[in-house]
Amino acid sequence: MGSGGAAAPGVVVAATGGEVLHRAAVDLGLAPAALAPAVSDPAYRVLAGGPGQAVLLRRQWTVEGTPEAVVLAAAGMGPDSPAVQATAAAWGCERVRDRPGGRGVLPVAPPPATAPLTERFLASAALAATRVETAVALARGTGEDRVKLDGSPSLAADEAAHTAAVGVLGALGVPVLSEERPDVAVDPDGPWIVLDPLDGTGNFRAGLPPWAFSAGLVLAGEPIAGVVVDLSSGRRWSGAAGAGARRDDVPIAPRPGTTVVVPSAPGGRAVGVPTTARRIRVTGCTAVEICLVADGSAAGWHDLDRSGTHVHDVAGGLAVLAAAGGVALTQDGEPLRLHPDTGMLIRFAAAGTAEATRELMAAVGPR
Repeated sequence: MGSGGAAAPGVVVAATGGEVLHRAAVDLGLAPAALAPAVSDPAYRVLAGGPGQAVLLRRQWTVEGTPEAVVLAAAGMGPDSPAVQATAAAWGCERVRDRPGGRGVLPVAPPPATAPLTERFLASAALAATRVETAVALARGTGEDRVKLDGSPSLAADEAAHTAAVGVLGALGVPVLSEERPDVAVDPDGPWIVLDPLDGTGNFRAGLPPWAFSAGLVLAGEPIAGVVVDLSSGRRWSGAAGAGARRDDVPIAPRPGTTVVVPSAPGGRAVGVPTTARRIRVTGCTAVEICLVADGSAAGWHDLDRSGTHVHDVAGGLAVLAAAGGVALTQDGEPLRLHPDTGMLIRFAAAGTAEATRELMAAVGPR
């Protein structure tokens, strides 16, 4: 997932590789250790372009509660640079603050109304995730805990997250389905958005990461764009058909391995271990788990040994997976198609390739 050598002329990359970080440090007049947080802390970014072009950014909140991207150090790039503006937008920030004596505070312009729907969705979903981040923090510990019909918890934070997310995504003029509301009428051949404003509610209530915001844009059954934000750590995944996928601004792709992630087992039941797996991971947050396959952290995911998963849990992650080049197949080995029905349970497996997905399905054993 790391970036390699020097960027091509005119190309700006999020620097995570040691060579690029050292070059950026020279350009910025900083010790390389000063840029080290950008490798592991999602609240920092080092962007590196051609010779003499680099910028160190931090995402922070103002005293008024406004998220902004702050330029900490820069060489040959400013707050109005397209790469800086794009990073701020992906962070869900509506403005960029320059260093003292610089350009001041510049707004981040949203995509124009004429931009492709996927581009407008990605920007809106990033902003919605930021609004949800605030809403769930303020709602923590308030209201009354409830239990849904499927046994999962429902908190005041779920409702706050839904309201915050729909307040942003609803402006796109596309039907929005949510875990927290009855389904609305959707043209199955047209675009629709499905979101889980707070995936991993049980984790959130327990204070056990991760919990996440997840939103997917679906067209004719195919997830064509998605944004998943781990609200407990700040990690961000996004992707769109034809544009690739990224984790914290770095391009990602699936890769083979022996680690498999699976959903939590129902009460009284065990987690099935595929014969090809050496490690099983259960995070309690399905949206993040699918993204871990997309970025190569895990080799595969499946829910074939249980009743299934809801579309709002997986649509955002599946869009990221598809954009990264991964594959999701149904229990019958067919390409997975999504339906605008948040009550339907779907069973599938996901991996980097169709062959790897089928191998995973075979390794799970009879179902």
